[in-house]
Amino acid sequence: MFTQLALGSALTFLTILVAAASWWALSSVLARLHHWAEWPPHGPKIMAILTLSLLWTLGMMTLAVWIWAIAFYALGVFITVEASVYFSLVAFTTLGFGDILLPQEWRLLGGICAANGLLMIGLLTAILVEALRETRLKQRQRGD
Repeated sequence: MFTQLALGSALTFLTILVAAASWWALSSVLARLHHWAEWPPHGPKIMAILTLSLLWTLGMMTLAVWIWAIAFYALGVFITVEASVYFSLVAFTTLGFGDILLPQEWRLLGGICAANGLLMIGLLTAILVEALRETRLKQRQRGD
């Protein structure tokens, strides 16, 4: 039990570090784009920033799912990478089909993976809102 909790906590911490580093990189890109986005026409520019932010978010989520999948596969929980990725994605998104289950000795990891997914979805939603808020704020300050 303690091994699962320690491993799950480490994986959660790793995905949060990856998300934080990625957010830092995205912030850097958006900071460079804000000057461009301040000038009209605003509609296409806000759509471009939204698209970039959404794709970046999708990349962060995909990377986090792969981190969990690699851990499941390395532990020998699943015999194929596909099953590891599938379970990670289903748990991470809290979809929980239940068609693939963890062995009893690893079942706590499923709950931790789901909790990690909820945290990441909340974090990434906040990132998307902040990216759009900052862009619209810059546009309004410009006054165009």
